[in-house]
Amino acid sequence: MSAAPGTPLTHRLGRRHLLGVAAAATLAAVGVMRASGARATPPGAADEGSFDEMYRGRRIQGDPVLGERGAGRDRWRVTVDGRRLGLMRRADGTYLTMVDHYGSYATPLAAARGAVDELGVTARLSGHTH
Repeated sequence: MSAAPGTPLTHRLGRRHLLGVAAAATLAAVGVMRASGARATPPGAADEGSFDEMYRGRRIQGDPVLGERGAGRDRWRVTVDGRRLGLMRRADGTYLTMVDHYGSYATPLAAARGAVDELGVTARLSGHTH
């Protein structure tokens, strides 16, 4: 069924086409954001807050380092049983620990738990306590 230009049917078809294009563009943008690791919450939001918990019999604590020269949301002070855990941010936004250079963890808390898993029951972190 073909409609003459300027008729109500052509306008409806045009609007449907535009709505379809807009929906497809929105879905594509969401897919790109997910694939690129873009965050829905801004840095420093509640999901990146301090933590203090017992995990497998070890006390793990972490605080974002704020206000120090050269520090930003990517820096954390994390300890396991009061001993400093070296933590670094990878280019893809995940974290690695000095205990396990090959593991990638989504959050500093997950990285601290991963370090405890690697250390096992008896091993301790070397270094000074806080």
